[in-house]
Amino acid sequence: MIVIAHLSDPHLDGTDVPRDRLRRITAYLAAFSTPVDVVLVSGDLADHGLLSEYDELAAELPTGVPVLVLPGNHDVSEPLRTGLAAYLDSPGTGHPIHQVREAAGARFVLVDTSVPNKDHGLLSADSLAWLDAVLREPFDGPTFVAMHHPPLTMHHPVMDQWLLLEQPALEAVLTGKPITAILTGHVHNPVVTSFAGHPVLGAPGIRSTVPLPFEPAPASGTIVDTDAAPGLALHIHHPGEPLQTFYRFP
Repeated sequence: MIVIAHLSDPHLDGTDVPRDRLRRITAYLAAFSTPVDVVLVSGDLADHGLLSEYDELAAELPTGVPVLVLPGNHDVSEPLRTGLAAYLDSPGTGHPIHQVREAAGARFVLVDTSVPNKDHGLLSADSLAWLDAVLREPFDGPTFVAMHHPPLTMHHPVMDQWLLLEQPALEAVLTGKPITAILTGHVHNPVVTSFAGHPVLGAPGIRSTVPLPFEPAPASGTIVDTDAAPGLALHIHHPGEPLQTFYRFP
């Protein structure tokens, strides 16, 4: 059995509120009778992409288990590479930060969908070629593709301005590949859908939640509900069985 704690969108910025919300999640994980096998944080690690914010995150991440991180649209490659160097295995010095990591008998293909200085997501032709080659490599175990921007339309007038663009090209690469699930963040909601024949499982936002257009509007007067409880996903893989996902809001 493999247990993946999937966190997303902590948006640390040096202030108490996002740090305390992340600590609610890490304290919950620390109380497990058996530690999870892997922790994945799927982007928007920092709110402004500052080195100090990545130093802050490094001090808050769980210890004693493999921790995997990838960028979101709020992240900036060079300070991320510096502040979280101990958590990365990605050649180069700038953008993009693609990784292939193996942990607990699983392979994690960590894809950087961010576009410098933009909020939408996009994978270049070079990135798609890299992803295609990686997914063609033989691997005896579950394979998870993780990216910040989900291949998803929320039908939300604001969030849909920041979609993952050119999805058909990504669909062509992913179709028919041996992928256990696609793990995402960005939309600050637990999401279960599918893309290219694979499950897509989105983690809740730690920093906030984004209500759907027909839900009650946040008291903040913005699109985000900063009072909603932070959450995470627990993905549980039993060999020979379908993947199970449980959402928790401690």
